[in-house]
Amino acid sequence: MEAIRLIGRSSRLSLLQIEIAKQKIEAAFPGISVEIIARSSKGDALQHIPLHTVEGTDFFTRDIFDALQNGEADIAVHSLKDMSSEHFFGGNRFAVIDRDDTRDVAIFNQDIIEKIRSGQKIIVGTCSPRREEMATVFLQRALPQLNDNITIETKPIRGNVETRLRKLNSGEFDATILAAAGLNRLLASDVDAPGVRQLLQYKKLMFLPLIECVPAPCQGAIVCEGHPGNKNAIRVLDAINNQQHYDDCVAEKKAAAAYGKGCLQKFGVTTLPFENTSTLYAAGRDQQEREFNSWYNIPELDIDNKYFFTATDHMGSFFEYEFARQEISIESPVVYISNYKAVQSPQLIQSLQTVKVWASGTKTWYELAKQGVWVEGCADAFGLEFIEKAWSMPLLKYKKQDVQVITNENGAANWKQKGWKTSGTYETKAEPKKELAGEIARADIVFWTSYHQYELYRDILKKDVQHVCSSGETAALLRSAGIEPVVFPNIKAFQQWKKTSSRSTSAG
Repeated sequence: MEAIRLIGRSSRLSLLQIEIAKQKIEAAFPGISVEIIARSSKGDALQHIPLHTVEGTDFFTRDIFDALQNGEADIAVHSLKDMSSEHFFGGNRFAVIDRDDTRDVAIFNQDIIEKIRSGQKIIVGTCSPRREEMATVFLQRALPQLNDNITIETKPIRGNVETRLRKLNSGEFDATILAAAGLNRLLASDVDAPGVRQLLQYKKLMFLPLIECVPAPCQGAIVCEGHPGNKNAIRVLDAINNQQHYDDCVAEKKAAAAYGKGCLQKFGVTTLPFENTSTLYAAGRDQQEREFNSWYNIPELDIDNKYFFTATDHMGSFFEYEFARQEISIESPVVYISNYKAVQSPQLIQSLQTVKVWASGTKTWYELAKQGVWVEGCADAFGLEFIEKAWSMPLLKYKKQDVQVITNENGAANWKQKGWKTSGTYETKAEPKKELAGEIARADIVFWTSYHQYELYRDILKKDVQHVCSSGETAALLRSAGIEPVVFPNIKAFQQWKKTSSRSTSAG
């Protein structure tokens, strides 16, 4: 094979994605000549057309499809989220070659705190019905609650990443929402990074949670396309395809097709890794405006005629909390809060105003927001390890040594053993309670929300009891005790399963 011709859009981000494809081809076929053809698409030229009227309709990719069909190139390179399901499941061959972080990130001007405090309306630039539907509702609760009436209004915004950031800088908007993947790829480029970092200077970031603000299907994925009659193209596609990314994206596209298609999608679909597998999550409003949320590939429990105790129904009953009298000091630029209960003292709250704060989940996020704390993102209740990979993205570049974990004294030792800088601000104290003990003792299945709960009641459990928990530290500690639990992705996935599983006899 002597040469291969790649074609894609002429935007800087698209050219970077074509370069990624080029590098993968050259690695698979040393000595091959790769030619790059940059083509301006109709979507790039028609800046006056609102994106929400054309999103998901091949608006940005149609011209590239046509060039490929006409034999002007061998392989086309696209952002997969811009491609319709009809085309993806059509007659051409595809390879998903790379996937970056799938999150959306809200980017705010520096004066956002003053605007919230003074009660001014916050203007968010977005052309996505999905982002408008989910993000604005989330931001109402997630922004620091410095005013009783936070008003958010969305307005259309068009242009590439740099153009949108310039519009933000000009004061035309107070915030805009972008895909983290696009920003990461620009920031990984020696050519583009300086300009993008300058545009991001002094901005406040908020990485939107994957559960409350579900990304678009296949967000962050680069797809390469070839005509089935082009044997050289097919050979290349087979060599550079990432099968795991491909399978995930196929599943996301198929799931999305069940909820609606076209330009006005108000839902998202994404793949969430946990343990050594993954789950698919879809949520939002379908094309009939019905609200839904669905988890795929989660465990199935045999609960017929079994007594099922779930700790989620007794969250306030297990422990009493004793808070440390001595103040802790914040010694790191990034702080991870494992539970909102860990943040009680005014001094600690004040210290959190000067660092980057991440939360274990949205419950803790909302509680911190009530105390006026700016939270940059969360682990979506998947545990600290889930978010560690995201921290390494070019947009953040946080290292393990940059992070201080604030948790309870009982859990601090476990985190320290794993190499995390950790501070405990409270202890959980408990004795087995008669009302809980009776129910747990007769349970055939128990869902634990913490390992400490299991420790309290393990001596009264049935010998053949089935243990269930969410992924993360609880699952790891149960395994260390010789137990192989049934593991759900997170507590929200379990609660959704519980809601739809009505056959059980539940202690709740």
